[in-house]
Parts: sequence; C-alpha cells; structure tokens
Amino acid sequence: MATNRSELTTYEYRQLRARILAESDVCLVCGHGAATAVDHIQPVSKGGARLDPDNLAPIHGVKGCPVCLRKCNNEKGNRPLTDVVQLATSVDWFAGP
Repeated sequence: MATNRSELTTYEYRQLRARILAESDVCLVCGHGAATAVDHIQPVSKGGARLDPDNLAPIHGVKGCPVCLRKCNNEKGNRPLTDVVQLATSVDWFAGP
C-alpha cells in the first residue's frame, strides 16, 4: 500500500522533528545517540498517527548508527517498535556470561 509521504516536507513536520531531536537524540532501535531522523513508533499503515509527537521518536536515518553501524530505520521497516525491540533484546543486547 502506497502512503502519502508529502507530510515529511511540511513546515509542521520539520518543526516537530526538530523538537523531538532537541529533546533526545537517542535512537529508538539501538539506544545509541546521534540520531538524525524521527520515525513512527506505530506505523501509519498500521493505525499510527502521522504527526502525533507521541507516535514519533528519534532513529538513525540513512547513514545509520555511528556507534554500532546498524541501519536502524531500515531494520525497523514497517513494523511497530515493540516488534523491533523484542528482536533487539533477544539477540543484540544479551551480554551473556
């Protein structure tokens, strides 16, 4: 299903993105700082609100994370954040003995 992404160029979106990144630049996927983009916690295609600040969070964009080199936005894709965090918790964040 194609989505209208024209809201990503609106003044309202740019202001919202700047406000969210000013509050925190910690990526919602990998947990490292220096996030440069925002993404929907609940995808719009799955019922999430487009420009709701409570549904947007920092994420590493096209260049990826400078610390762990993950492509966080690509990895998240069109899945809800809860699906991605469960994946990351069970695989990447387990320190083990």
